[in-house]
Amino acid sequence: MVSKRLSRLEGHRRKFMAVIDGTPECQRAVHYAGRRAKNSNGGLVLLYVIPDGDFQQWLGVEAIMRAEAREEAEATVAKIAQIVRETIGIEPEIVIREGGAAEQINAVIEDDRDVAILVLAAGSAKEGPGPLVSSIAGRAAAFPIPVTVLPDTLTNEEIDALC
Repeated sequence: MVSKRLSRLEGHRRKFMAVIDGTPECQRAVHYAGRRAKNSNGGLVLLYVIPDGDFQQWLGVEAIMRAEAREEAEATVAKIAQIVRETIGIEPEIVIREGGAAEQINAVIEDDRDVAILVLAAGSAKEGPGPLVSSIAGRAAAFPIPVTVLPDTLTNEEIDALC
């Protein structure tokens, strides 16, 4: 069952969500989502998903690996959040989850019913549009909100002109 979006109700605001995955194209998705959020008086959610398959070790080693992955996630998102503050002038909301990307994206959308648009950016590699876009493209209909995929050729200046 799809939960009703609350973003248009009084006391709520529409949120744009970008996924931080370490690819160069995620920067464009963040820029677009941030500009759209600012220009519509909305919010920006930065989601980082730590893959859960990386921690299949002995208990003590697993705890250390999990803590290191969390630290890396926090540092990566903090750096991108600072860029958003400096270049766009808004304060993003940071969410860090552990698990499969598509499942965690859906979970955040269900948990925060103000999230109204998922923004992704395609990569320019010959292998395809990038791992996240590739995994989600075939499942876009399964998401309860629109998925915006930016072409790989857009610059930040062109994104600014669109928003």
